[in-house]
Order: sequence, then structure tokens, then C-alpha cells
Amino acid sequence: MKKELTLEEMNQSRKKYLKNEKFTVLRHALANNPFNTVFVSKDNPENSNFTFSIEVETLPVTNQQKSGRCWIFSASNILREIIAKKLNIKGQFEISQNFIAYYDKIEKYNYSAEAIIDLITKGAKHDDRKMAFVLGGVGDGGQWQMYVELVKKYGICPKANFPETAQSNATYGSNSLCNAALRKFASDAFKAYEAHHNIEELYVLKEDFNRRIYNVFTTCFGVPPEKFDFEYVDKKDKYHIEKNLTPKKFFDKYIGEEIDKLVSMIHAPTKDKKYGKTYTIEYVGNVVGGKPVTHLNSDFDRLEELIIQTLKDKEIVWFGSDVGCFGDRELGLWDDKSYDYQSAFEMNLEFDKAEMLDFSQAAMNHAMCITGVDLINNKPVRWKIENSWGESGNKGFYIMSESFFRNFVFQVAIRKKYLNEVELKALEQVPELLPPWDPFGTLAD
Repeated sequence: MKKELTLEEMNQSRKKYLKNEKFTVLRHALANNPFNTVFVSKDNPENSNFTFSIEVETLPVTNQQKSGRCWIFSASNILREIIAKKLNIKGQFEISQNFIAYYDKIEKYNYSAEAIIDLITKGAKHDDRKMAFVLGGVGDGGQWQMYVELVKKYGICPKANFPETAQSNATYGSNSLCNAALRKFASDAFKAYEAHHNIEELYVLKEDFNRRIYNVFTTCFGVPPEKFDFEYVDKKDKYHIEKNLTPKKFFDKYIGEEIDKLVSMIHAPTKDKKYGKTYTIEYVGNVVGGKPVTHLNSDFDRLEELIIQTLKDKEIVWFGSDVGCFGDRELGLWDDKSYDYQSAFEMNLEFDKAEMLDFSQAAMNHAMCITGVDLINNKPVRWKIENSWGESGNKGFYIMSESFFRNFVFQVAIRKKYLNEVELKALEQVPELLPPWDPFGTLAD
């Protein structure tokens, strides 16, 4: 029952360590090589084979630069493929990610200010856990439904009509400034409510706060267009132009109600979540008054079945996963069998998926698109992934092994037409409310 480490124990550990030649070799290798490079395993070369039995042709990859807007880039890739197919567009075409990110930032800060007002008027203190969550600040992340709320409200436009700026590509500065302003708003709101218990005073403060946030992001990201001309060339090399479109008209014409045909499904095998039920997360969202982020929980075999059916119909799939470990950007590979830490350090790091979620070993931190799968005997062995990290990997595309896919993919957006009657009925449920820190809200960080 000893609690402290002793010098004697340290000396014993040192003697044992120095007698082990394996650690000497590893120490020398690690002295001049990156950590993961030393532990790469090539024992499963089939996992890095860039051949797929089902593959959807897509437009060129995108690049989110030094920002955390993966959910916007990947969701916009879903929409651009729909538009490109309708118009037979040739070559590069992107929806302006900056346009959506601009409105997302402004909406998120209003959403966070509303959450602060809600908590203050309910009697929360500054160190309440929910208040601490909100005061963590606004990041670049988001969820599928958050994207839906933005494009339905503000529309979309081509990237050519609202391109990136240095600040939209690298958001640290504007995020830091505005998060400081959010905390200042909270501090002032606490003092005002404590003094007078007048909620109207809080909304006067919020109006001034929102004005300042608007000024920051309009200055950093640019003034979004009210109208634009949409120009493109089709695969027959014919030039087209549509004049005087508003972002909302552009969205309504080419996407419209189609966006509502996609729903978020998750794989949450933890005891606190049941398959066939829907869930939402408190204080995770962006548009006040919009539809809350809602997930339908399903077993993983069913999710894979739905993904494969979508790919067979020549449509790509938006998804959220954890890509924080077992990744090789040079090869463009995520494979949990490609690094061997067990042989080196005798560490048993085997978690099941529920344990990883419950004990913070894994949670969604990146969104991308699934564009292909390799099936052997009708079973998936590896997946083709469209990333938004520019040309890294295989010209912007990555492989996920089936093992990695099962362990680290948590969410997909699936068309309702593929769901059965039980699943469609489940979507009519009032979703169960989860706390803000639930792992299925992390993609919005």
C-alpha cells in the first residue's frame, strides 16, 4: 500500500532497465527519429493497398489550412458533389467554406451568450461545470446538423465568389480575441444580474457583445456577397453563367429540401446509450432557434450496411471519427495495426470502443467523406477517405483499415431513404438530453 516512490525503487528500476538490450536499441533509435516512425509495423501491407472494389469519382480535394473547419469542408463536399452531378461540372468547384464559417462564428457567439444568460438566470455560479463548459469558448468545430442550420438560413455560394482570407485559413487569432470577449461578457453579465436581477440588462450587454463579434469576423473573413454570378464549365466544355443569384436562392435551387433527407446516425456502445434511441447534447449548437443536434444510435454492422449501400449508389458519405492516433500522413493511412507499442514497452492498450468513450481514450475530432470501400466476400477490409488536408496522403485521399474504421468511426450522415421503418420511427422520438461534455458533442469543440 505504499503511496510514494522511493529512491531505492528508482535505482532498482534503473538497473533492470540498463540490463535490457531492447531498451538500449530503442533509446538509440528514438534519439534521432520521430516517435511513431520507430514503432511502424509493415506486417499488414494489404491494409495500405489503394485499390477498392467500390469507388465514387469525386472532384479534387480541398484544404482547410490551419483551421478546425473539417466539418464545414466535408459537408460542403457532400453538397458540391450533388450540384456538380446536376450540372455535369468539369474541373475544380468548391462551395465557399469561408462563407459558412463566417456565419457559423457569429451564430456560435450569440448561442454561447444565450447559454450564459440561461445559466446565470438559473442561478449557476462562475465555476459551475456547465458554465465552465460554455466559458471554454467557441472553436472551429461543428456537427452535421449545425451545418444544416447554417445553409438553410444563409444559403451557400461558390468559393470563387467568397474566397478564403489569411484569417479564415488560420483562426487562432480571431478565436482567442472573441473568446476573451465572451468571458468578459459573462463577467459583466454576472455582476449586472447580481446587482439588479434584471434580465433586460443582460440582453443590452449581449447586443453590444454581438456587435463587436460581427465587426471582428467581418474584418477577418470579409464581407459576404449579397448577390453573385455563378460561372462554370460542363464536361462538354460548354461555358455557363447564372447572374444575380443570392446565396439563399443558390442553395434553394440546387440543394433545397435535399439537405433534410440526411440524418445523423452514431455508434455509441456505452451503457448510457441504447440502440434505436435518439440523443441531443445540451449547449452544443450554433443557431439559436434552430433544430438541435440529434443523433440516432445504431449498432456498427448496420451503419456499415448503410454506408456501403450509399457508396453503391455512387454517393459519398459524411462522417465523424477520431484520427488522433495510428495515423500516417505521408502514406495516407489510418490503421491501428500499423504501430507496435506492445512489443516495445509491453503496454496493453487494448480498449473496447465503449471503454475508449467512457475513459476519454477516443472521441470525434475530425470529419471527412467516405468515397470508397474494398469488399472481399461482401465484407469490408478497407475504406477510401476524402480528407481536407490538401495533397497529404495519396493526393489528398487516405485509407482506413476495417479495424480502425470499426474502432474510431462514430458518426455518419445517411439518407432517410435507406432507413427501415423502425429507424424512421425512432427519429420521431423526443431525443434524450445528454450533458455538454458527452463525447458525442466533441466534434463541435
